[in-house]
Amino acid sequence: MAVEQSPEISISVVSHAQIHLIEYLLHDINQHCRALLIELILTLNLDEMLPFTVDSFLFPIKVIRNPIPRGFATNHNQAFTYAAGQFFCVMNPDIRLNDNPFKALLACLQDTAVGVAAPLILSTNGEIEDSARRFPTPLKIFCKAFGRCKGSDYLVKNNPIFPDWVGGMFMLFPREVFKKLGGFDQRYFLYYEDVDLCARLRLKGYEVAVCPDAKVIHLARRSSHHSFKYLKWHLMSMMRFFCSSLFLKIVWLRLTKKTHGQMYDRAI
Repeated sequence: MAVEQSPEISISVVSHAQIHLIEYLLHDINQHCRALLIELILTLNLDEMLPFTVDSFLFPIKVIRNPIPRGFATNHNQAFTYAAGQFFCVMNPDIRLNDNPFKALLACLQDTAVGVAAPLILSTNGEIEDSARRFPTPLKIFCKAFGRCKGSDYLVKNNPIFPDWVGGMFMLFPREVFKKLGGFDQRYFLYYEDVDLCARLRLKGYEVAVCPDAKVIHLARRSSHHSFKYLKWHLMSMMRFFCSSLFLKIVWLRLTKKTHGQMYDRAI
């Protein structure tokens, strides 16, 4: 009798009536990630029918149907309780793969100082998206709102960079690191969960890495730019972060690093 192998990577994807978009992603994973032992936890945050059968892919799919819609943090934390992989990957439904990004990401995570690894995020026209950033401050938010602060916070070349935080559209964690952090902070319904989690990682001495050898495509919707509901969630999450003791600790960490003449980032 064959012994079933444990997955190396557990991928969590949450659908908000986006199942047809997710079907493309599943086919991408099926095509490009055959060399890895993968499982996928699919959370249906709204009631919808699957246009495919879960056994039509090379990897197992666990389906969770929420009785009521839940936030980003709660959904991915819930998925983690079902995950069996050595690594836990949070992935948006609007991600597309042209090749296997996990080989390069796992190589980055060989450095035990790295608590989360992210790929280079490309737009549909191949441009690098601004997904690796310095921690936000009220001054920087106002500067961006009035169009005065433009451009990326980090220069991406061929080697990994170590930004303050990375966007939550694609994050790969060692299982034990995500568990040690207690996952995402569920007080955030949408937005800033990734900022908060990366801040907690930095305070525990871990690095956040972007690995340019791994590339994915992001079909960005930018909902908060067009919907008052999403804009309200964005503003509420922003204020929660700025009013938290975590934000003050991050500011203090940066000040003390500068005072002692230390680099806050390993590479820029």
